[in-house]
Amino acid sequence: MPQFTASQLTDYATALLRAGGLNDVEAQTVAKSLVDANLRGHDSHGVMRIPYYLDQVTKGELVPNAEFSVQRETPVIVVANGNWGFGRTQAGRLLERLMAKARVAGVAVGTLVQCGHIGRLGEYCEIAAASGFIAQVMVNTHGNARRVAPPGGTAPRLGTNPIAFGVPNGEAPLILDFGTSATAEGKVRVKRIAGQNCPEGWLLDSSGRATCDPATLYGNPPGTIRPFGGDQAYKGFGLGLMVEVLSGALSGGPCIRETPVTQLGNCVFMQLFDPAQFGGAEHFAREVRDLAMFVRGCPLAEGVASITLPGDPERAVLRQRMDQGIPIDDGNWRQLVERGNSLGIAPPALA
Repeated sequence: MPQFTASQLTDYATALLRAGGLNDVEAQTVAKSLVDANLRGHDSHGVMRIPYYLDQVTKGELVPNAEFSVQRETPVIVVANGNWGFGRTQAGRLLERLMAKARVAGVAVGTLVQCGHIGRLGEYCEIAAASGFIAQVMVNTHGNARRVAPPGGTAPRLGTNPIAFGVPNGEAPLILDFGTSATAEGKVRVKRIAGQNCPEGWLLDSSGRATCDPATLYGNPPGTIRPFGGDQAYKGFGLGLMVEVLSGALSGGPCIRETPVTQLGNCVFMQLFDPAQFGGAEHFAREVRDLAMFVRGCPLAEGVASITLPGDPERAVLRQRMDQGIPIDDGNWRQLVERGNSLGIAPPALA
């Protein structure tokens, strides 16, 4: 499995995106976001997305350097249209506007429609937390890409509908980022491209039987990704349903349906709070710090080395990959190199 430094992958990703029509600033922004996902172990949201993004550009479904249109604005609300621009660009613009509003009003809420895939939701929560804000971010699939069946069903009715929360806590913010399904669709895609089976518990075939074959998700009729929650999957599916409502219906965008009315993308819901304007910044920081320490101090079961809090796994992988390099499986690397060769972009040497 080839391994690369973050700078190697960022330079290569930037060159690929620039060749695909993005200007320098947008290519660098999207490339850095993708590599940051790889650095934190979320390879499904990393550079493997580039061929798919460039295919969308070729089809006219994703627009490089698109305008960000504010449709309605109040002191605490932004309702925006991304004009099918790159998701990291447009969602980043929404976040910047909301942070400015939350700093003044204490709270800000924004929605965004007609937006490309915005990437790893935890990244936006990390940015907000670093500036002192509590953040909540969620997306649907813009009425497209049904992947998850309700418990007891055999046909998909929702997307994977991720949700994320971010809480400031010094150098170790609490970042909770997960799909409301047993796994992200991108992780199934990674397994399919790599020619690997999925772990047990991820997938059902079109008859509702358990399977580990990633190809079943994309079959005709399609299989489904299980809702998260195991024996209590109704909780995961119910949360995914609420994400669908807040991201789609509230934003003015589409909810999931039998026949999509737009291409695949994201409707986005973001909410920020400034702790300084509620119970006070010092009180908040002290309580969160003490809470985290109290939880970490829990007596450990046999064989357990430490208590893990939200954000810890990503920071651990970040330290490892910054030191040892970022691994890319052969199948996904082959797709990247093939796309690069078609654009006249040479791949980096192995780290």
